[in-house]
Amino acid sequence: MKKKFPDYNKIYTDILVKKFPHKYEECQSLLQKEILSALDIITLNKKIFGRDISSVKRSQKHRSYSRSDILEMLDYQKKHKINNSQLARHFYLSRNSVMKWKKMFCI
Repeated sequence: MKKKFPDYNKIYTDILVKKFPHKYEECQSLLQKEILSALDIITLNKKIFGRDISSVKRSQKHRSYSRSDILEMLDYQKKHKINNSQLARHFYLSRNSVMKWKKMFCI
């Protein structure tokens, strides 16, 4: 049975066309991907809406990440040589989540 996910490409394209047409070209490279990862969605949100921390913290409870998204974040940490706190701040995560993921994936 195929899992059904929201069509983020269509959602973000509609938002850009209707409300932020001046930002469309900046986001086009991400929107051309067939499947958007959670990190791509976070990047799109930052590019379109900026960094509104109050709304990010409010919606933080409802985020979930796939295994590939988690591994991509942990690779980002290695590549940029940052600690757990810095990674958590960068992706608006809990330090406990980062630590749990590192234990789960033995990194």
